Amino acid sequence: MMSAAQSQTTLESKLEALQCHFTWDLETSKSMLLRRKDNLEDIGTEEGNSWLGHIYNLRGFIQYKLGFTEDAQSFFNKAAEAFSKIRNADEGPWLVVNYGNLAWLHHHLGDQAESQAYLSKVNALMNKYPSPSQDELDPEIYAEKGWTLMKFSREQKKEAADYFQRAIRMQPDMVEWNTSYVLELMYDFRENNEGQEADILDKMRTAKEQDPENLYLAVLYLEQCTKKGERIEDEARELARKVLRNPVSSYSGIKPLLRVYLNHVSIDEAIDLAEEALGKHPDKRHLKKCCAFCYKWKIFRESPEQSLIDRAISLHEEVISLYPDSSLVKEINLAKIYSNLNNSQDKVEQIYQEVLERDLEPLDKQMIYSTYAKHLSWNRQDSGGSVRYHMKVAKIPQESIYRETSIKTLKKIRDRGRSHMCREIEEFLENLPEP
Repeated sequence: MMSAAQSQTTLESKLEALQCHFTWDLETSKSMLLRRKDNLEDIGTEEGNSWLGHIYNLRGFIQYKLGFTEDAQSFFNKAAEAFSKIRNADEGPWLVVNYGNLAWLHHHLGDQAESQAYLSKVNALMNKYPSPSQDELDPEIYAEKGWTLMKFSREQKKEAADYFQRAIRMQPDMVEWNTSYVLELMYDFRENNEGQEADILDKMRTAKEQDPENLYLAVLYLEQCTKKGERIEDEARELARKVLRNPVSSYSGIKPLLRVYLNHVSIDEAIDLAEEALGKHPDKRHLKKCCAFCYKWKIFRESPEQSLIDRAISLHEEVISLYPDSSLVKEINLAKIYSNLNNSQDKVEQIYQEVLERDLEPLDKQMIYSTYAKHLSWNRQDSGGSVRYHMKVAKIPQESIYRETSIKTLKKIRDRGRSHMCREIEEFLENLPEP
């Protein structure tokens, strides 16, 4: 007879073999979890969202990782309900990930009998609905894994695209999978810029024809067209009317549309559009964030009147209070706004010092130190202080754009040979360990 310890080991090995959020090696630093939590909340949960089950599954996993187990179970249960409505069926392979999550959750809660029950449900589903290809997972699993990685990690975007591609190859009629696949390719192209503009644009055009109601895709396609030098002002204004009629969501298309307005129509029209959307839905924090985004660029690019500056500051302060767990970038933007104003340097310093004193995770520390180093150099003409903070960035042993940029800056200062700190910088760089 199997001992209790052997039984536990067997259960854990079965859990490790599941395909679900608990086994997908997702980054779970607290700051990342809190940002993803806010992002998912802003997507919205309106009826008709084809990714609603996936959203609830991911929200459940995040809540568990943040220590809210009751919320986690509630979201996993909502995911199952959403899948039933969307797929118009009580069961199917789309529940494999959901049941896997519940098996893990009950295991962590110490309820091994319930955990085993969900393991049995997973096995029953996989036997009843075998994958179309013997050597691959079910396309529903690939699609959910692709969507999750796309939302969770920049580093895993290529993997996400690969999972979508596998899902589409086995089940090509799922329009939303193809749309997400094309969006993932576009995100990767933006970051790597490998000179495939024509191919990306062609894929986006085809996806747009297949998914004509997806305004988020339509806006990103329009934005891509501007890179070919096309005039898009009229189309942008037409899209704006449609976006304003849609339910409010971070995937309604409003944020990328405002970016198109800011860069290719006019900043003032962008502000008017953002204020109109906020006027229709004054309680939606995502729209307040969009509005603050527009005013920020008005201040950075122009010299607006005081009333606009006051509005920008007020919006940023409100957004910071509405996103208490993920407002770091907004706080830095507020400091940058104040740094553009006369007689506000004390306020700038106060914001930076409050942020610098926090117990932040390595990547966030790098971002703050990097931003403060630039502030010291550009706004305070404190070259020595700026060097010290670039050193702080580089000292943190984590690869990032901030570390890379700070090391490049330090090397430039050293190579110019004009700073009294050249020798110190040289010694620092020689002794800098690899991350």
